[in-house]
Amino acid sequence: MANIHDVARAAGVSISTVSYALSGKRSIADSTKRRIEDAVRTLEYRPNAGARMLKGSRTHILALSAPMHAGTHAPAHMTFALAVATAARRFDYDVLLLTQDEATSGLTRVVHSSLVDGIVLLDVSRDDPRTTLVRELGLPATVIGIPRDTAGLTCVDLDFEAAARLAVRRLIDLGHRRIGLLGQAPTVYDRGSNFPLRFRDAFLAEATRHCATVSFAPSAEDSVSVRATFDGIVAELPDMSALVLHCNEPVQSMVLELLNQRGTSVPGDLSVISACSSFSTDHLNPPLDVIPLPADLSCTRAIELTMAQLAGHVEPHVELIEPTYVDLGSTSPLTRS
Repeated sequence: MANIHDVARAAGVSISTVSYALSGKRSIADSTKRRIEDAVRTLEYRPNAGARMLKGSRTHILALSAPMHAGTHAPAHMTFALAVATAARRFDYDVLLLTQDEATSGLTRVVHSSLVDGIVLLDVSRDDPRTTLVRELGLPATVIGIPRDTAGLTCVDLDFEAAARLAVRRLIDLGHRRIGLLGQAPTVYDRGSNFPLRFRDAFLAEATRHCATVSFAPSAEDSVSVRATFDGIVAELPDMSALVLHCNEPVQSMVLELLNQRGTSVPGDLSVISACSSFSTDHLNPPLDVIPLPADLSCTRAIELTMAQLAGHVEPHVELIEPTYVDLGSTSPLTRS
């Protein structure tokens, strides 16, 4: 990895001149500055963390890497992006939003250009190339989500595994043993997004532990797919008495509309839980019991952890936010055998 001595040698200037050019503390001739900038780009040099944190060297900008993938639900995605930006402003920081699919190149570019003081990663996959990159870049960084390998990373997220167990235990306690799980779009699972897989796997494991029978199926976000997915779950589990919806708001609304069309009452005929939802469910018809996905909590904590890293006070670790259950009347005890 190149250092400031290499840059000075390549540009044909002193180390102090490189330092002045990068910090802007002294006026440097344009021709000299261009040679230094060329050397920085060619050598892919970045100032070390200590140098960046000298007085006056911070940009007060954070990079938020939040790529829009196929299957990304934009409203939920932007709820998290806005929560990050709002939390950052409390620390007098602005956010540079990177939404392109080629997220690693965007991060590399802004870091090597010394545009940002830290990084926040959103919507990580289990094996996300961005996590490898942030380890290499060396800037303060926080991951909202839990990738497969968390070594050397600071991560924060809702405890999706605990949320899945909470949903299963709620239904088991009400006597339900035949439970459907309608999930996110298939592409979300296919690309290895961390949170649906964590929820699904923990849900299936907890159901097995309680000797419950579960049918799981993902659903695309259109009425035809939702109907087909729901019917597939019912075909596999004709005596289903409870359904958990771990999917976006439009899909949940479509499921409830379908139940209404078929004269299936909630919770009389079918108990329904909305799991890990970033939106309010009290306006749905009917309102659904929900395990909330608190974007404000996870994003605020991510910014706090990034600020603490800038101050040198945090070692890499994983923080999980405990889930809560909000009872809005869409579940009831099983009355049939």
